[in-house]
Amino acid sequence: MLRDDAPVTVPRHQVRAAFTADTVTVYQAYRPEIADAALAAGRFVPPFKRERMTWIKPSFRWMMYRCGWALKPGQERVLAVEITRAGFEWALAHACLSGYDPRRHPDRESWRRQLRTSPVRVQWDPERSLRLAPLPYRSVQVGLAGDAARRYVDEWLVGLTDITPLARAVHARLTAGDEPGAAALLPVERPYPLPAEVAQVVDADPD
Repeated sequence: MLRDDAPVTVPRHQVRAAFTADTVTVYQAYRPEIADAALAAGRFVPPFKRERMTWIKPSFRWMMYRCGWALKPGQERVLAVEITRAGFEWALAHACLSGYDPRRHPDRESWRRQLRTSPVRVQWDPERSLRLAPLPYRSVQVGLAGDAARRYVDEWLVGLTDITPLARAVHARLTAGDEPGAAALLPVERPYPLPAEVAQVVDADPD
């Protein structure tokens, strides 16, 4: 796991995650009624709306930044979602960058056409420190819609875990001034070995 005070040798666009040989863990935050229904069913069910774009995040610290340590209204429950690596890589392979990049598209209209038709959006946002300050390298966020959202719910999902207690425990240690104790609780995230062709699609730096 990267320390906040470590020398900055991390590639600017690198996917980092907790993963096994077959699965990868991503995070989402929801209001309690969505989380409770999903946990009871072992999958995403109403009031979760698969018709809406849903964003998954492999970075625990970025998820904590987004949900404010599970204290923001509507994001009080944080789920660790274990999905297949095959599904995760399918999503990235079918993604469009959420921002126009002249290196990758001949013009803005070409990018807009791809954005309209792609079932997946990818954006790179500053990774966050333990204190949720921006770091000089990025974390990937993946937006799933249409066929990608359907596959996520029906095919890729392996398991759901409520990690709200973990979020609150890390925050409590930080509030108490125990940064080493807080850091010790963080999930271990490693560079994810993306296939070269997938890395090219999402503008990830080569290993």
